[in-house]
Amino acid sequence: MGKKTKVAIAIAAASAAAWAGSKALSKPQKRDSKDALSYEHPVVLAHRGGSQLAPEHTMAAFRKAAELGVDGFEIDIRLTKDEEIVVFHDDYIDRTSDGTGRVADLTLEELQKFNFGYQFVDLDGYLSYRDDFESIVTLRELLTEFPNMFVNMDMKDAPDTYEGGLMPSKLWRLIEELNAANRIVVTSFYDEQIDRFNLYAQNKVALGAGQAEVRRAYTSFTSQFGHLYHPKVDVFQIPEKHGVFTLNSQGFIHFLSDLNIPVHYWTINDVLSMKKLIDIGARGIVTDRPDLAVQVINNNK
Repeated sequence: MGKKTKVAIAIAAASAAAWAGSKALSKPQKRDSKDALSYEHPVVLAHRGGSQLAPEHTMAAFRKAAELGVDGFEIDIRLTKDEEIVVFHDDYIDRTSDGTGRVADLTLEELQKFNFGYQFVDLDGYLSYRDDFESIVTLRELLTEFPNMFVNMDMKDAPDTYEGGLMPSKLWRLIEELNAANRIVVTSFYDEQIDRFNLYAQNKVALGAGQAEVRRAYTSFTSQFGHLYHPKVDVFQIPEKHGVFTLNSQGFIHFLSDLNIPVHYWTINDVLSMKKLIDIGARGIVTDRPDLAVQVINNNK
Protein backbone atom coordinates (compact mmCIF):
# COMPACT_ATOMS: atom_id res chain seq x y z
CA MET A 1 0.00 0.00 0.00
CA GLY A 2 1.45 3.35 -1.07
CA LYS A 3 1.93 6.37 1.17
CA LYS A 4 -0.79 8.38 -0.61
CA THR A 5 -3.27 5.55 -0.21
CA LYS A 6 -2.51 5.28 3.50
CA VAL A 7 -3.02 9.03 3.94
CA ALA A 8 -6.35 8.90 2.08
CA ILE A 9 -7.56 6.02 4.23
CA ALA A 10 -6.49 7.85 7.40
CA ILE A 11 -8.37 10.99 6.35
CA ALA A 12 -11.49 8.98 5.50
CA ALA A 13 -11.31 7.20 8.84
CA ALA A 14 -10.92 10.49 10.70
CA SER A 15 -13.88 11.98 8.82
CA ALA A 16 -16.02 8.95 9.62
CA ALA A 17 -15.02 9.17 13.26
CA ALA A 18 -15.87 12.89 13.36
CA TRP A 19 -19.26 12.21 11.78
CA ALA A 20 -20.03 9.37 14.18
CA GLY A 21 -18.96 11.45 17.16
CA SER A 22 -21.06 14.44 16.17
CA LYS A 23 -24.02 12.14 15.49
CA ALA A 24 -23.79 10.71 18.97
CA LEU A 25 -23.43 14.09 20.69
CA SER A 26 -25.93 16.13 18.69
CA LYS A 27 -29.60 15.25 18.36
CA PRO A 28 -31.87 17.34 16.12
CA GLN A 29 -34.16 19.56 18.17
CA LYS A 30 -37.66 19.93 16.79
CA ARG A 31 -39.31 23.33 16.91
CA ASP A 32 -42.24 23.66 19.28
CA SER A 33 -45.61 23.72 17.56
CA LYS A 34 -47.21 27.11 16.90
CA ASP A 35 -50.95 27.72 16.63
CA ALA A 36 -50.46 29.70 13.41
CA LEU A 37 -48.92 26.64 11.75
CA SER A 38 -51.39 24.02 12.97
CA TYR A 39 -53.56 23.09 10.01
CA GLU A 40 -54.96 19.86 8.64
CA HIS A 41 -54.37 20.53 4.93
CA PRO A 42 -51.95 22.63 2.87
CA VAL A 43 -52.84 26.30 3.06
CA VAL A 44 -53.37 28.87 0.32
CA LEU A 45 -51.87 32.30 0.99
CA ALA A 46 -52.88 35.08 -1.37
CA HIS A 47 -49.65 36.86 -2.35
CA ARG A 48 -50.21 40.54 -1.57
CA GLY A 49 -53.89 39.70 -1.66
CA GLY A 50 -53.71 37.93 -5.03
CA SER A 51 -52.00 40.49 -7.21
CA GLN A 52 -53.09 39.08 -10.58
CA LEU A 53 -56.76 39.39 -9.66
CA ALA A 54 -56.80 42.88 -8.11
CA PRO A 55 -54.33 45.67 -7.29
CA GLU A 56 -51.80 44.29 -4.82
CA HIS A 57 -51.99 45.09 -1.12
CA THR A 58 -55.39 46.78 -1.44
CA MET A 59 -58.62 45.94 0.34
CA ALA A 60 -60.06 45.07 -3.08
CA ALA A 61 -57.49 42.28 -3.35
CA PHE A 62 -57.82 41.03 0.23
CA ARG A 63 -61.62 40.95 0.08
CA LYS A 64 -61.64 39.14 -3.24
CA ALA A 65 -59.17 36.55 -1.95
CA ALA A 66 -61.23 36.04 1.20
CA GLU A 67 -64.34 35.46 -0.91
CA LEU A 68 -62.45 32.79 -2.88
CA GLY A 69 -61.78 30.90 0.37
CA VAL A 70 -58.06 31.39 0.97
CA ASP A 71 -56.58 30.49 4.33
CA GLY A 72 -54.66 33.73 4.62
CA PHE A 73 -52.49 36.41 3.10
CA GLU A 74 -48.80 36.88 2.43
CA ILE A 75 -47.94 40.56 2.78
CA ASP A 76 -45.09 43.04 3.04
CA ILE A 77 -45.01 45.76 5.67
CA ARG A 78 -43.21 49.09 6.04
CA LEU A 79 -43.13 51.93 8.54
CA THR A 80 -44.30 55.45 7.62
CA LYS A 81 -42.77 58.74 8.71
CA ASP A 82 -45.27 58.97 11.57
CA GLU A 83 -44.50 55.36 12.58
CA GLU A 84 -47.62 53.65 11.26
CA ILE A 85 -47.24 50.13 9.85
CA VAL A 86 -48.61 49.95 6.31
CA VAL A 87 -49.02 47.04 3.94
CA PHE A 88 -46.76 47.77 0.98
CA HIS A 89 -43.84 46.15 -0.83
CA ASP A 90 -41.63 48.74 -2.51
CA ASP A 91 -39.47 51.32 -0.79
CA TYR A 92 -40.80 54.02 -3.13
CA ILE A 93 -44.35 54.76 -4.21
CA ASP A 94 -44.31 54.70 -8.00
CA ARG A 95 -47.51 52.97 -9.04
CA THR A 96 -50.18 55.48 -8.11
CA SER A 97 -51.96 58.18 -10.04
CA ASP A 98 -51.06 60.94 -7.62
CA GLY A 99 -47.32 61.09 -7.16
CA THR A 100 -44.21 59.39 -5.89
CA GLY A 101 -42.14 59.29 -2.73
CA ARG A 102 -40.40 57.06 -0.25
CA VAL A 103 -42.79 55.36 2.18
CA ALA A 104 -40.62 56.18 5.19
CA ASP A 105 -40.60 59.87 4.22
CA LEU A 106 -44.38 60.18 4.01
CA THR A 107 -47.00 60.23 6.74
CA LEU A 108 -50.01 57.95 6.69
CA GLU A 109 -52.22 60.94 5.91
CA GLU A 110 -50.07 61.81 2.92
CA LEU A 111 -50.09 58.22 1.69
CA GLN A 112 -53.87 58.02 2.00
CA LYS A 113 -54.18 60.66 -0.73
CA PHE A 114 -52.64 58.29 -3.29
CA ASN A 115 -54.77 55.88 -5.32
CA PHE A 116 -53.18 52.44 -4.93
CA GLY A 117 -55.79 50.90 -7.21
CA TYR A 118 -54.67 52.97 -10.16
CA GLN A 119 -52.82 50.19 -11.95
CA PHE A 120 -51.85 46.56 -11.55
CA VAL A 121 -50.49 43.65 -13.59
CA ASP A 122 -53.45 41.66 -14.86
CA LEU A 123 -53.73 38.02 -15.95
CA ASP A 124 -52.18 38.79 -19.32
CA GLY A 125 -49.15 40.47 -17.77
CA TYR A 126 -50.18 43.99 -18.67
CA LEU A 127 -50.89 47.01 -16.51
CA SER A 128 -54.64 47.43 -16.12
CA TYR A 129 -56.09 50.72 -14.97
CA ARG A 130 -58.97 51.06 -12.53
CA ASP A 131 -61.29 53.95 -11.86
CA ASP A 132 -61.94 52.90 -8.26
CA PHE A 133 -59.92 54.63 -5.55
CA GLU A 134 -58.04 52.23 -3.28
CA SER A 135 -56.35 53.68 -0.23
CA ILE A 136 -53.18 52.28 1.30
CA VAL A 137 -53.95 49.62 3.91
CA THR A 138 -52.57 49.73 7.44
CA LEU A 139 -51.68 46.49 9.18
CA ARG A 140 -54.14 47.38 11.93
CA GLU A 141 -56.95 47.65 9.38
CA LEU A 142 -56.06 44.33 7.76
CA LEU A 143 -55.85 42.36 11.01
CA THR A 144 -59.07 43.94 12.29
CA GLU A 145 -61.14 43.33 9.15
CA PHE A 146 -59.98 39.71 8.80
CA PRO A 147 -59.77 38.42 12.39
CA ASN A 148 -59.68 34.75 11.37
CA MET A 149 -57.12 34.94 8.58
CA PHE A 150 -53.60 33.56 8.80
CA VAL A 151 -51.17 36.38 7.90
CA ASN A 152 -47.54 35.92 6.91
CA MET A 153 -45.80 39.31 7.01
CA ASP A 154 -42.38 40.27 5.71
CA MET A 155 -40.65 43.24 7.36
CA LYS A 156 -39.17 45.06 4.36
CA ASP A 157 -37.34 47.95 6.04
CA ALA A 158 -33.62 47.22 6.42
CA PRO A 159 -32.38 46.91 10.01
CA ASP A 160 -29.74 49.62 9.54
CA THR A 161 -32.37 52.29 8.76
CA TYR A 162 -34.30 54.41 11.25
CA GLU A 163 -37.62 52.83 10.27
CA GLY A 164 -36.09 49.36 10.28
CA GLY A 165 -34.79 49.89 13.79
CA LEU A 166 -38.27 50.76 15.03
CA MET A 167 -40.24 48.13 13.14
CA PRO A 168 -39.70 45.06 15.39
CA SER A 169 -40.94 46.76 18.57
CA LYS A 170 -43.79 48.56 16.79
CA LEU A 171 -44.91 45.33 15.17
CA TRP A 172 -44.85 43.33 18.38
CA ARG A 173 -46.87 45.95 20.24
CA LEU A 174 -49.55 45.94 17.56
CA ILE A 175 -49.76 42.14 17.46
CA GLU A 176 -50.00 42.05 21.24
CA GLU A 177 -52.64 44.79 21.34
CA LEU A 178 -54.81 42.99 18.78
CA ASN A 179 -54.24 39.59 20.40
CA ALA A 180 -53.21 38.21 17.01
CA ALA A 181 -50.09 36.21 17.88
CA ASN A 182 -51.77 32.86 17.23
CA ARG A 183 -52.38 33.60 13.52
CA ILE A 184 -49.23 35.47 12.54
CA VAL A 185 -45.91 34.55 10.97
CA VAL A 186 -43.24 37.25 10.99
CA THR A 187 -40.25 37.09 8.70
CA SER A 188 -37.74 39.21 6.79
CA PHE A 189 -35.00 38.73 4.23
CA TYR A 190 -32.78 40.12 7.00
CA ASP A 191 -32.20 37.44 9.66
CA GLU A 192 -31.06 40.16 12.05
CA GLN A 193 -34.49 41.76 11.82
CA ILE A 194 -36.20 38.48 12.73
CA ASP A 195 -33.92 38.11 15.75
CA ARG A 196 -34.73 41.66 16.84
CA PHE A 197 -38.45 41.02 16.60
CA ASN A 198 -38.15 37.86 18.66
CA LEU A 199 -36.43 39.77 21.45
CA TYR A 200 -39.86 41.32 22.00
CA ALA A 201 -42.05 38.38 21.00
CA GLN A 202 -40.10 35.76 22.98
CA ASN A 203 -41.23 32.91 20.69
CA LYS A 204 -44.92 33.77 21.13
CA VAL A 205 -45.17 34.40 17.37
CA ALA A 206 -44.22 31.96 14.62
CA LEU A 207 -41.04 33.01 12.81
CA GLY A 208 -40.24 32.57 9.13
CA ALA A 209 -36.76 31.90 7.77
CA GLY A 210 -34.55 34.70 6.48
CA GLN A 211 -32.07 34.23 3.65
CA ALA A 212 -29.16 33.22 5.88
CA GLU A 213 -31.28 30.63 7.71
CA VAL A 214 -32.38 29.10 4.40
CA ARG A 215 -28.75 28.82 3.25
CA ARG A 216 -27.72 27.31 6.59
CA ALA A 217 -30.47 24.70 6.43
CA TYR A 218 -29.83 23.76 2.82
CA THR A 219 -26.08 23.47 3.37
CA SER A 220 -26.73 21.18 6.34
CA PHE A 221 -29.20 19.10 4.32
CA THR A 222 -26.77 18.54 1.45
CA SER A 223 -23.85 17.69 3.76
CA GLN A 224 -23.33 14.65 5.96
CA PHE A 225 -23.92 16.78 9.02
CA GLY A 226 -27.62 17.53 8.77
CA HIS A 227 -28.00 16.32 12.35
CA LEU A 228 -26.02 19.38 13.47
CA TYR A 229 -28.64 21.79 12.12
CA HIS A 230 -30.68 23.38 14.90
CA PRO A 231 -33.39 25.65 13.45
CA LYS A 232 -34.11 29.12 14.82
CA VAL A 233 -37.43 29.52 13.00
CA ASP A 234 -40.79 27.79 12.64
CA VAL A 235 -41.58 27.85 8.92
CA PHE A 236 -39.73 28.14 5.60
CA GLN A 237 -41.39 30.27 2.94
CA ILE A 238 -39.15 29.87 -0.08
CA PRO A 239 -39.01 29.90 -3.89
CA GLU A 240 -38.55 26.68 -5.80
CA LYS A 241 -35.03 27.74 -6.66
CA HIS A 242 -32.65 30.27 -5.12
CA GLY A 243 -29.56 31.00 -7.19
CA VAL A 244 -27.91 27.64 -7.88
CA PHE A 245 -29.85 25.91 -5.11
CA THR A 246 -32.89 23.79 -6.00
CA LEU A 247 -35.19 24.02 -3.00
CA ASN A 248 -38.25 22.14 -4.24
CA SER A 249 -37.07 18.62 -3.49
CA GLN A 250 -38.99 16.08 -1.47
CA GLY A 251 -35.85 15.32 0.51
CA PHE A 252 -35.42 18.93 1.64
CA ILE A 253 -39.10 19.17 2.59
CA HIS A 254 -38.83 15.99 4.66
CA PHE A 255 -35.60 17.18 6.27
CA LEU A 256 -37.42 20.26 7.56
CA SER A 257 -40.65 18.41 8.33
CA ASP A 258 -38.74 16.08 10.65
CA LEU A 259 -37.85 19.22 12.63
CA ASN A 260 -41.52 20.26 12.76
CA ILE A 261 -40.94 22.99 10.17
CA PRO A 262 -43.53 23.23 7.36
CA VAL A 263 -42.48 24.53 3.95
CA HIS A 264 -44.45 27.09 1.90
CA TYR A 265 -43.48 27.89 -1.67
CA TRP A 266 -43.80 31.23 -3.47
CA THR A 267 -44.86 32.59 -5.87
CA ILE A 268 -46.66 29.65 -7.54
CA ASN A 269 -49.20 30.62 -10.18
CA ASP A 270 -49.73 27.54 -12.35
CA VAL A 271 -51.78 24.48 -11.49
CA LEU A 272 -49.18 21.85 -12.41
CA SER A 273 -46.56 23.36 -10.10
CA MET A 274 -49.09 23.64 -7.29
CA LYS A 275 -50.04 19.98 -7.62
CA LYS A 276 -46.42 18.84 -7.81
CA LEU A 277 -45.42 20.74 -4.67
CA ILE A 278 -48.40 19.48 -2.70
CA ASP A 279 -47.64 15.91 -3.78
CA ILE A 280 -44.07 16.10 -2.45
CA GLY A 281 -45.10 17.54 0.90
CA ALA A 282 -45.40 21.33 0.66
CA ARG A 283 -47.68 22.69 3.38
CA GLY A 284 -48.48 26.01 1.78
CA ILE A 285 -48.83 27.70 -1.60
CA VAL A 286 -48.22 31.45 -1.87
CA THR A 287 -49.84 32.65 -5.06
CA ASP A 288 -51.02 35.57 -7.17
CA ARG A 289 -53.80 33.25 -8.39
CA PRO A 290 -55.73 32.21 -5.27
CA ASP A 291 -58.65 31.20 -7.50
CA LEU A 292 -56.54 28.39 -8.97
CA ALA A 293 -54.81 27.39 -5.74
CA VAL A 294 -58.05 27.04 -3.77
CA GLN A 295 -59.38 24.65 -6.43
CA VAL A 296 -56.19 22.57 -6.33
CA ILE A 297 -56.29 22.24 -2.54
CA ASN A 298 -60.02 21.45 -2.47
CA ASN A 299 -59.54 18.74 -5.09
CA ASN A 300 -56.65 17.30 -3.09
CA LYS A 301 -58.55 16.92 0.21
